[in-house]
Amino acid sequence: MLTSIKPMHPSPPKQPCIPPLAWLAALLLTLPAQAPAQSIAEYDIPTKSSLPFSVTPGPDGALWFTEAHGNKIGRITTSGAIAEYPIPTPDSKPVWIVAGPDGALWFTETGGNKIGRITTSGAITEFPLPTPGRDPWDIVNGPGGALWFTEHGGSLKIGSITTAGKLTEYPVPLAPWDLGAGPDGAIWYTEWTSNKVARMTTAGVVTNQYTVPTPSSAPNVIITGPDLSLWFTEYAGDKIARLTTAGVITEYVVPTPNSQPGNITVGPDGALWFTEHAGNRIGRITLAGAITEYLVPTPASAPMVVESGPDGALWFTEYYGNKIGRITTP
Repeated sequence: MLTSIKPMHPSPPKQPCIPPLAWLAALLLTLPAQAPAQSIAEYDIPTKSSLPFSVTPGPDGALWFTEAHGNKIGRITTSGAIAEYPIPTPDSKPVWIVAGPDGALWFTETGGNKIGRITTSGAITEFPLPTPGRDPWDIVNGPGGALWFTEHGGSLKIGSITTAGKLTEYPVPLAPWDLGAGPDGAIWYTEWTSNKVARMTTAGVVTNQYTVPTPSSAPNVIITGPDLSLWFTEYAGDKIARLTTAGVITEYVVPTPNSQPGNITVGPDGALWFTEHAGNRIGRITLAGAITEYLVPTPASAPMVVESGPDGALWFTEYYGNKIGRITTP
């Protein structure tokens, strides 16, 4: 059973963990009071204890999400109707999912050691990694029409896969965590345990590594913002950071203590939105660094990933809440 994702400590075990449900519930009692945002709606996932991890907009106008414990890929319409598709490999532990350049959805199977592809009609194809135990993790669209992913299984590698299924692996100096396509045509990735952010060319050459000012901040998810800078979350540092392609880092403190910011995305309103795993909130930060937080109605739901939907709202997964959430922009 996959009961843990996105660790809170700087040295994650092979199967990283976030705080157990009881711990989260106790923490919430100590946090500042905040009324739930009236603009949040929640939809129950049919499979119990499915541990929904990531969500992404699909080419069909719906949202697609992974069920890490349910071993399924889910689809939810903007009106809240959910369908689920079982993955052929048992206990595959799907985590990250993204819409590919070929009109299908691509996802990682950290337990199955495979990259999966699902069409909008639900047909699944799986591509095994060449080396056993690689634990593929994050996956994103990259330059050249390929998909890029990190490997957590002891190897210091970043991989790419073409839409035809050709796999390539690139050794990197330090362990990669999450990655994103940069505004400069390179791949940028976080190094959780070494507290750095690195830049790699599509040829696999690491050209720069930048140390995060906050020690042991556990840099997490990284994306390109609307200002053409890199933005990333600091899971243990409780901060949102901005990194220019020249290497200048600015950090912004999240108001809720011990919030554990996780995923971050660009919203339809031109701001950046992020999840707070332990804070049980969805956060919004402007390009100037002003932060607003919205409390998720379900207690201790551990919101995991938030993404912009085709309806102009933000959609997010509730890892322990076993729900998909929707929040409208201001």
